[in-house]
Amino acid sequence: MNRQRTSQDLPALMTGITATLAGIGIARFAYTPLLPAIIEQGWFTASQGAYLGAANLLGYFIGALIAHALSERFSSRQVMGASFACIVLSFTLCAWGGHFAWFFIWRLASGMAGAILMVVGPSVALATTPPERRAQVGAMVFTGIGIGALLSALAVPLLLEFNMAMTWSALGLLCVAAGIVCDRGLESLASPATASPSNKSGRPMPGVKLAVLLVIGAYALDAVGFVPHTVFWVDYLARENALGNHAASFQWGIFGLGAVCGPLMVGILAKRVGWHYGLTLAFVVKAAAVLLPVFSLALISQSVSSFMVGAMIPGIVALTSGRLAELVGPTAHKKIWGQATAAFAAAQAAAGYAMSALYGAFGTYTPLFAISGFMLVAGFVLVLLSRGAQLRNLPLAAQHRR
Repeated sequence: MNRQRTSQDLPALMTGITATLAGIGIARFAYTPLLPAIIEQGWFTASQGAYLGAANLLGYFIGALIAHALSERFSSRQVMGASFACIVLSFTLCAWGGHFAWFFIWRLASGMAGAILMVVGPSVALATTPPERRAQVGAMVFTGIGIGALLSALAVPLLLEFNMAMTWSALGLLCVAAGIVCDRGLESLASPATASPSNKSGRPMPGVKLAVLLVIGAYALDAVGFVPHTVFWVDYLARENALGNHAASFQWGIFGLGAVCGPLMVGILAKRVGWHYGLTLAFVVKAAAVLLPVFSLALISQSVSSFMVGAMIPGIVALTSGRLAELVGPTAHKKIWGQATAAFAAAQAAAGYAMSALYGAFGTYTPLFAISGFMLVAGFVLVLLSRGAQLRNLPLAAQHRR
């Protein structure tokens, strides 16, 4: 029975995992281990390199805003195919260097395409998955983020031994392969599965609107905590702390391993303690892991920080999605999740540019980890408050149902 279910889920998993792998795992995370080499080889200054990382975040915000409209106007296969092609072009056309503006445009474009894949890919996968299997498939599709980070951690240091052009080109070829697998998955997808009949109105129950806003606010604060490790971590270890590219890339590999394990970990956690308490615990763990390098850069501290932040990045995505679905029901979830994704992308882009400017002013990454850690603590508080808001309004919701 389990083998049959796995076979039935395979097209959805192929579609969702490859979309998240290319959309963030490669388009975003492969740049992180590239950054020290880009600076050391004189392609760009440290400040310019940081702004190029932020360009991807800005593109992600733009892509998150337009993804739903594009998916309504064109077929999912067309939208996703164009997005994969854009990411491949972004790597290929940056392979032989160029002006800062040229790189900025293509890092922006890869961010836009990545966001579209992240919105459309998982939603298409889940729409064709039976309701009783959506929780499992929903967690699994986000393992693509970690697989991409892990592949980039393993491949980039080896490719850099040859030259920078080969590294950029090879990452583009990896996205070509992911796009082919995704297209095969899309071809094999079944018709959209029937949604749960509950909450057919598609509107949140009375009393949960404040709880929803608080969870979305916490998710936006998580985006601030997302930035230092995903943009600056390898450069922080390799150059600022003089640990070298190999040691820093090893930590990026641990980060990728954590990102692969994260969705599986939080799936077990949510099953045991529920979406709310799982999300609360995830914010605590991620805040501690982001703050850890401020106090210690011993090997064990680096490794714990790398693994736990890596795990909680896709983990909080899955838990936030599940918590919002719990609050508003399956019909309203798509719209609310789109709003949450846009809020996350906006906060992420703002944090990316603000932190790039702060790095230019301070000349060190350390304060950025402290700022992000405290933002995650604030997110933890908002998640706690969301539960209180929900419980206070339960009598109103019960009255509405009657």
